[in-house]
Amino acid sequence: MPSSTVPDREGIAIGDAALRFSWDDLRIIKMLSECGSRAIAAERLGINVSTVSRRVAQAEAALGVALFDRRRAGYKLTPEGVELRALSERVELDVVSVARQVAGAVHGPLGTLRITTSDSLLLYFLTPILAEFRTRNPSLSVDVLVGNDKLDLARDESDIAIRATRNPLENLVGRKLASIAWAPYGSALQFRRKRPAADRIFDMTWVSYTGKLSGLRASQYLQSRVPPINVAYRSDSVAAVSKAVAAGLGMGYLPCMLGDLTTELVRVGPVVPELEDELWLLTHPDIRRTRRVKTFMSFCAAVVAKQKALIEGREANPIGRL
Repeated sequence: MPSSTVPDREGIAIGDAALRFSWDDLRIIKMLSECGSRAIAAERLGINVSTVSRRVAQAEAALGVALFDRRRAGYKLTPEGVELRALSERVELDVVSVARQVAGAVHGPLGTLRITTSDSLLLYFLTPILAEFRTRNPSLSVDVLVGNDKLDLARDESDIAIRATRNPLENLVGRKLASIAWAPYGSALQFRRKRPAADRIFDMTWVSYTGKLSGLRASQYLQSRVPPINVAYRSDSVAAVSKAVAAGLGMGYLPCMLGDLTTELVRVGPVVPELEDELWLLTHPDIRRTRRVKTFMSFCAAVVAKQKALIEGREANPIGRL
């Protein structure tokens, strides 16, 4: 009996064998294209090397095309394989999206909430907020990924991003919670009783930013006003710069929401409007209505609204955090 065919969207006949092509086949092909090695791909997928070989061969037979060039250096995608990999990436996003929406509808505010944020926001500001949230929602655990890298929320790397930025990613949704004020700070031991003269402030010793944070407005502002010889210390971490300032390595520009919460620091000058940043609470559109995400975003926005004076530099001596 001849095999049946059905037309795809472009009118091309697809045989029964192709219809049996599965998401697992796409996963294996995608992993092999990333690794270039059957052994490494098999290890990462938790399957046998022979299974990788067999499934790739079956996929090629079903589609009637070669997906890989077998070379001494490893497996390299053919042009047809490149097209199939692009398809696998789209399918991956669809699978993640459906799984998230179903899980949110069935389980509600259970499981794990994954948040990505920076070290300084987490250590000096968000941790008490997360503690209070966890007290109110004991069925949810919280995982936090620290870093300034732009994680891909679409690929299920995190549920929520809390970022200090003026340019949130366009594929995310959320809200601006507040403007973030920046001011110069110094060691409390050195400057508590006497602030530096305003007209001599840039003649003092400073600490600044480098690496991934060298593009901060604070770094560029300082660079245009302070001779390099007066910069004693640089770091790619706002939290590390704050510790350096507290240790007396020099003065530094810090967010007021960090500096004003640190007893070892004092402001040594006014808020600098040119350094203003924005605090954003973001998620992916696929999961914005899941109960765990909605619950946290509503809670976080309400708590932050009560602390806008601190974040915007209008509360130099805050009492309490929540």
